[in-house]
Amino acid sequence: MPHPLFNTPFIAAPMAGGTSTPALVRAVHEGGGLGFLAAGYKSPESMSAEIAAARSLGIPFGMNVFVPDPRQLPPGPEAVARLEAYRTELEPEAARYGVTLPPLRLDDDDAWQEKIDALLADPVEFVSFAFGLPGKQVVTALQKAGTTVISSVTSVAEALAAAEEGPDALAVQHTSAGGHTAAFLPGSPAAAETPRAGTPARTTAELVAQVRAAVGLPLIAAGAVMDSRGLREVLASGASAAQIGTALVRTNESGARQAHKDAFGDPAFTQTAMTRAFTGRSARSLVNDFVRDHQDAPEGYPAIHHLTAPVRAASSAAGDPQRLNLWAGTGWQRARQGSATDVVRAYLNGL
Repeated sequence: MPHPLFNTPFIAAPMAGGTSTPALVRAVHEGGGLGFLAAGYKSPESMSAEIAAARSLGIPFGMNVFVPDPRQLPPGPEAVARLEAYRTELEPEAARYGVTLPPLRLDDDDAWQEKIDALLADPVEFVSFAFGLPGKQVVTALQKAGTTVISSVTSVAEALAAAEEGPDALAVQHTSAGGHTAAFLPGSPAAAETPRAGTPARTTAELVAQVRAAVGLPLIAAGAVMDSRGLREVLASGASAAQIGTALVRTNESGARQAHKDAFGDPAFTQTAMTRAFTGRSARSLVNDFVRDHQDAPEGYPAIHHLTAPVRAASSAAGDPQRLNLWAGTGWQRARQGSATDVVRAYLNGL
C-alpha cells in the first residue's frame, strides 16, 4: 500500500534548470505519481508563477528549494583566486561560440529567504530541500502552514542530522543519481566517486537500508531507479517511495534541452561521471568533452554555474552536446521517450 504521506510510491524528482515543468507535474499525476517543481535558479516571482500554474491543475505537487552553503557564500580570497583561474581556463570555450563570460557572482544565495517567505505566504503540499538543511525554524514554520517537509540526505550521518530538525520525510540520494549531489557534510559518499570515510553503499537499496536502520522517518529512495524492478527493490529495503528523475528527462513533458534528450539516445555517450566543471558542485553527467577537459574544476557553487551559463546556452543553441551539462543517472540508457504518464504507469503496473 502507498504511504499515506505521499499516496504513491512514484515521486518525480525535482530537476532545476527548466526540466521540471507544470506539464510534467500534470503528466506524472495522470500516471499515478506525485510531481515536483524546482525553484533552483528561478526568481521568487518565477517560482510563484509556476506554483500558480501547477495549482490551477487542481492536483497535489511539491516544490524543491536549494539551501545556500554558508561555507561558500561569500568565498574567501583563496577560493576567489581559484575561481578567477578557472574563468581564464574557460575563455577558449567562450571564444568557440563567440560569447562573453560574465564577471564572477560571489554572493548569490538563490533568493533563499524570499523563496521561503513566498512558500509560507502561499503554501504548497510538499517542499523538499537539497544541498543542506533548512533549519528547524524553517521546517516548523512550513509544517504549521500545512506543508509536508522533505530533507535530502546522502548518508546515515546526514540522515541523523536532518532528523534532528523534525522533517516529515527524508529523500535518500545514492551516488548513482543524476544531477547534483545533495551532500552537505564533509566527506559524504555522494561528494565523490569514492567515499573518503565510512562504508559505501553499493546500491540505492543498500543505502536506504542503512538509513532505515538509523532513523524512523519515511524515506524516499533516489538513484538509478529505472523501472518497476528497481522500484520494488527500494521499497523492499525500507523506502516508502522512490524519486525518479533520469527516467523522465526524455519525456514529451520534460523541459530539458533537446540536445540533452537526444544525448540519452546517442551511442557516442558511454558513461557518466561526477563533475564540478559546469557548476562548481559535484553532479553526475554524461561524459562529454567539457567534462573531460575540465576534470580539475574547483569547488565554487553557484559562482561557476553562472560563469558557464553562456557557454552552456550557446552549446544548446548550436545543438552541440559536448559542452552542455548532460545530467544523467547511471541508468540513463533505459530512459524512454514518449509521455511521462506512460512512464509512470509502467513503473506502477509492474509492482
